[in-house]
Amino acid sequence: MTDGNTTALNAAGGDPSEARNLLFGPLPNVAQASGYADAPPRMGFFTDTSVCIGCKACEVACKEWNAVPEDGLELTGMSYDNTQGLGASTWRHVAFIEQRRPLGGGREPEAGGGGFDAFEAARQLGSTPSTAPDSAPAGAPADAISPVSPEGRTELRWLMSSDVCKHCTHAACLDVCPTGALFRTEFGTVVVQEDVCNGCGYCVPACPYGVIDQRKEDGRVWKCTLCYDRLGVGMEPACAKSCPTDSIQFGPLDELRERAATRVAQLHSAGVTDARLYGESPDDGVGGDGAFFLLLDEPEVYGLPPDPVVTTRDLPSMWKHAATAAVSLAALGVAAFARRPR
Repeated sequence: MTDGNTTALNAAGGDPSEARNLLFGPLPNVAQASGYADAPPRMGFFTDTSVCIGCKACEVACKEWNAVPEDGLELTGMSYDNTQGLGASTWRHVAFIEQRRPLGGGREPEAGGGGFDAFEAARQLGSTPSTAPDSAPAGAPADAISPVSPEGRTELRWLMSSDVCKHCTHAACLDVCPTGALFRTEFGTVVVQEDVCNGCGYCVPACPYGVIDQRKEDGRVWKCTLCYDRLGVGMEPACAKSCPTDSIQFGPLDELRERAATRVAQLHSAGVTDARLYGESPDDGVGGDGAFFLLLDEPEVYGLPPDPVVTTRDLPSMWKHAATAAVSLAALGVAAFARRPR
């Protein structure tokens, strides 16, 4: 392992920089770097949270297709979110975040509601003239679902987002797996072979997103496979197939990135200036995600790390320092042995 390279496979004879499985930095062809000489385009998810309605059809479809066991019913009091997060038995998780903030940005109300009395407002419904605008904001797309309330209410909003494994370009879970249970597919995704996993759990702390998880019953790890079996026969993943609003979009990653950039421009022109992409950049700390998002607020609001970095990034330098220390100790031992009194 030198300079972060673990393999150097390029059967197609292309650009050598695309054939190395780097531990950090941009990696244009992740499947080719893993040994697939004639790999198809990298596939992934683009989740547009501005059109997510929180129906949880994706959660149900994921469980049904992949035979993921139920994860218990626990009333958390966190709005309509009773699954709380991703786990060994929750490969798709729809988050509900309630905010007292306008959808289109602007000043956040004061703590405690800023004097707004929801019950008084409810009593006044129908007895006071409506202050709702007669038309959509200037620049809003006419043929798409607007994230702005059609009634103009701006005192409360729900942020909903369907989270999933990010299928990182630099997947630390895969790098630290000692058995090869985790592997890169020809589609650029990362999949667990449950019959190979020995339950060591090294991959769990290695994931910068906290996605991969061990099942208590057998100790093995489980996570989204991006429906590898469906991709193999030309079908889209079950969650994307079931999404009624196309919040979850599936396709070649390059096309999804272009589509996402266009969508962000549309939202900005509609006055939703907080719209931003998360995980789409190949220059970020994990080399770009195979599953990225359009968010309407800071990543932390959705429970996502603001600047994730692949946890194996510093392994080469750590091994160099360890090797230097070992050689120095060996040299000192030899010197001490040579200079001992005879």
